[in-house]
Amino acid sequence: QVQLVESGGGLVQPGGSLTLSCAASGMIFSLYYTGWYRQAPGKSRELVADITSGGKTNYVDSVKGRFTISRDNAKNTVYLQMNSLKPEDTAVYYCNSGRNFRYWGQGTQVTVSS
Repeated sequence: QVQLVESGGGLVQPGGSLTLSCAASGMIFSLYYTGWYRQAPGKSRELVADITSGGKTNYVDSVKGRFTISRDNAKNTVYLQMNSLKPEDTAVYYCNSGRNFRYWGQGTQVTVSS
């Protein structure tokens, strides 16, 4: 049974940093594309960053230069390093991976507020 578990969310002041983790069991991240998505209240879910099985990364314009997606194959974990956080980054963050993008984590809340 495949399970993706996000962690690392929390409350942070504007300009602060957080690192989100997505740990997988029952599947191997390095074989698949993995994306980090976020959903703010009243808004649709959006792709924030992704990493291919080959390690190529991509970012939505609003986070370029501030967020970094990475993968640790030994730990079977994908990370999202978030720097210079802004109030508009407030959302529930989810990771998604697997064949046909079928697996989602439960989400982790990120709140950026003073």
